[in-house]
Amino acid sequence: MVATYDVAIAGGGIVGAACAAECAAAGLKVVVVEPGPIGGGATGAGMGHIAVMGDSPAQIAITRYSRTLWTELESELPADAEYMACGSIWVAADEEEMAAAGRKKRLYDEIEVRSELLGPEALAEAEPQLRPGLAGGLLVPGDLVIYAPCAARYLMERTRARGAVLHRGEAARLSGNGIKLADGTFLEAGITVNATGAWAPRLTPGVNVRKRKGHLVITERYPGFARHQLLELGYLRSAHSTTADSVAFNVQPRRTGQLLIGSSRQFGVEDPAIDASILGRMLRRAQEYMPGLAGLLAIRSWTGFRPATPDNLPLIGPSPDNQRLFLAAGHEGLGITTSLATARLVADQLLGRRSAIPIEPYLPGRHYEEAPHA
Repeated sequence: MVATYDVAIAGGGIVGAACAAECAAAGLKVVVVEPGPIGGGATGAGMGHIAVMGDSPAQIAITRYSRTLWTELESELPADAEYMACGSIWVAADEEEMAAAGRKKRLYDEIEVRSELLGPEALAEAEPQLRPGLAGGLLVPGDLVIYAPCAARYLMERTRARGAVLHRGEAARLSGNGIKLADGTFLEAGITVNATGAWAPRLTPGVNVRKRKGHLVITERYPGFARHQLLELGYLRSAHSTTADSVAFNVQPRRTGQLLIGSSRQFGVEDPAIDASILGRMLRRAQEYMPGLAGLLAIRSWTGFRPATPDNLPLIGPSPDNQRLFLAAGHEGLGITTSLATARLVADQLLGRRSAIPIEPYLPGRHYEEAPHA
C-alpha cells in the first residue's frame, strides 16, 4: 500500500524540521525522511548564531525576518535549546574597519535594526578579554544564539504532535510525486521538498550547491569569558571567499558557560577529518583577538559540510523543470539563522499566501544549471 501525503520532505536538519513544522501547522499531511539523528549533519556542525547579516539586500531581508521569527518562538523552546539573547559585536581592528562599522550601522538604521557603535573603551568594557588596541566595534543587541540540534528536535516533536510522520530511512530518489527510499518504499506526495543541504545535488541533479567544509572547537566552561557573539569585521569577506581556504575570528558564548570558536571554510574538500593546519590557523586567528583563549582547555573539535551557492543565498521554491519538486537548500553558514524564514516561505508558496518578504531572490531558477565540480 502506498502512503500518500501532502508534503514529503527529505532531510531532518534544522531546515527540514522547520519546513515540516510550518507545513504541519498549516494543516498539511507531512512525512519527513531522515536516516540519521534529527539535527545532525550541518545543523549539528554549526555555531547556532541567529543574526541579521548584511552581505546583500536579500540576505538582510531573510536574516532579519528569520531573527524575528526566532524571537517569537523563544517562549516555546525547551531549555536544552539554550536560547541566549547575548547580542553580537562586530569587532574593528583598525580605523578602516571602524569606518566599515559605521557603514554597517547606517545600513541597520535604514532597516530599523538596533545597533550601537562602540569606541575602544566601550569595547573593552563590554568584552574585557579582547586585546588592547582595537579600534572599536558595532554592537547588535538583538542577535542571539541557540543550540541548534535540540531546537531541530523540538521542531520535529511539535510536527509529529500535529500528526506528521518521521520515516527513518534513506531517500534514494526525489520526484514531484514523492520520495523513493533506498529499500524500495515509495512515499507518495503532492509536493516533495529537498532539504538535504550539501547533499541536495545528489537527489536533485543540476542544483548549483557546493560543499564547504568548516572546523569548530568548543572549550570547557568559562562563564563570562565572552559575553557576546564576537566576529571580526572582515568575517563576511573571509566567509564568502570562493578561491581560497579562509579563517576568521568568531567566538560565541553558550548558556553552558562554554565557548564555541570558529571559523574556517574550505571548498573542494571531501575528507571530513580535521585538518590540523586549518585548525591551527583558525585558533591563531582567534587568539589574535582574544589572547586569553590560549590558556583555556578545548574539549572537542569537529568538522561539517555547509551547502554553498554562488551568490550566498539559499534556494527556496520549486525547481524550474518541476513545480512539484521544491528546494530548501544552499544556506551555507546561515541555515540555522534562516531556517524559520525558509520554512515560512516554502509554506507561503504551497498555500498561495502572500509572503512577508519578496521570494524572487531565493527562487532556484537563478542557479539551476550543471552542478559545479569540486
